[in-house]
Amino acid sequence: MWNAEEALKMKGNNILKLSWPIFVELLLQMLVGNADQIMVGWRDPNGVGAIGNANQITNLLLLVFSVVCTAAMILISQYIGAKDTKRVNQTYTVALLINLVFGLLVSAVLVLGCGPIFRLMGVHVLIFEETCLYMRLIGLGMMFQAVYLTFTAFFRSSQMMKETMVISVVMNCLNIGGNYVLINGLGPIPAMGIAGAAISSGLSRIMGAAIIAVLFRRTFGPVISLRCLRPFPWDQLKRLLAIGVPTGGESVSYNGSQICIQTVCNRFAAYVVNTRVYANLFANVTYLFGSALSQACQVVVARLMGAGEIAETDRNVKRTVLAAVAVSGILSVVLWLLARPIYGIFTKDEQVLALAGTIMLIEIPLELGRAVNMVMCRALQACGDIRFPITICIVDAWLVGVGGSVLLGVVLGWGLAGLWAAMAIDECIRAVLFLSRWNSRAWSRKHLLEE
Repeated sequence: MWNAEEALKMKGNNILKLSWPIFVELLLQMLVGNADQIMVGWRDPNGVGAIGNANQITNLLLLVFSVVCTAAMILISQYIGAKDTKRVNQTYTVALLINLVFGLLVSAVLVLGCGPIFRLMGVHVLIFEETCLYMRLIGLGMMFQAVYLTFTAFFRSSQMMKETMVISVVMNCLNIGGNYVLINGLGPIPAMGIAGAAISSGLSRIMGAAIIAVLFRRTFGPVISLRCLRPFPWDQLKRLLAIGVPTGGESVSYNGSQICIQTVCNRFAAYVVNTRVYANLFANVTYLFGSALSQACQVVVARLMGAGEIAETDRNVKRTVLAAVAVSGILSVVLWLLARPIYGIFTKDEQVLALAGTIMLIEIPLELGRAVNMVMCRALQACGDIRFPITICIVDAWLVGVGGSVLLGVVLGWGLAGLWAAMAIDECIRAVLFLSRWNSRAWSRKHLLEE
């Protein structure tokens, strides 16, 4: 059985090795995440809009699960570093229980609240019923999604990223295969269209939750037990929420700021909006690597802090920042140099192609700043320095990111270049503030595990 002693043997300098399975998993989510829309679109063009509207709500509510998952991953990693097996098992049990409750609540919102929600969103009457049908069916499986994401956090906290990557591959394959059969029908199975896509997604989530739960039991043993809840560990619940709620709030805030920036962009011509869509698509290439690296760094940093290895923590974070900046910088420069031929794969619009070079040039400092921010924000959180990074992220994103987009893009008339410049300035200011915070070593005086 895997235990805290074995997990502690993992070296703190394995961040690059740990990051590639996370990268593959994130890449799969990006490539296969729209499988329902693409495969339904072949049969029913209106279904694409229905799924797109439903996904806006489900993706937002999925952030509820990340509140507990992120906090559990940090706490468990620190307890492993501190060799506190009792607290590890307690955190497993409390985190799973809380996310089960959240899963039931999210399911209730999606199943019972879809009508009022989509009326507020102004969903077109032609796709209203299909949108509600898809979201109700997806909502029924949210509890299993909560279980899957929670166990994923447990595995990552023990630096077992390959296991969750393999399960993610299996889930995505099941979803695509299920879509093929249920959307179009096969033999005695009738064609279900959009309902088939939702059922396929739900079944893949159920299978994923079952597989990862069984693997967890075989790997870790019977560490999740109701005995851990007697008496109820209120201190563990408070720690989980104290870490998770601010982190989840930052994610909601960031998504909200991006929606506002998109709203500003929608004031411009159609070709400008299309350019932003393509630019975001290409930016995901560098973003995914930085995100994977930062998630791996967070686990390692939490373990090292739990073990009290301050100097080793500092070395690992600085090495990770340099690696993230180097790779993001190289990728963004390549995308700028090849902007016209790469954009040309998707569009022949000369206005888009002319604007692409300018946007991808501004993208270089944006990605450099974002590479620093992703690593530093997660590293500070893992050390227990929660409030500073969250405050900076929220204030700067709205004041500089959104406010600057309005000023540069609309008031000064820079258009999309103004929006991109504002976002780049936002990322770079945050990068400077995070690096200053790290060099102040305030994080080294934080203690998440103290009673």
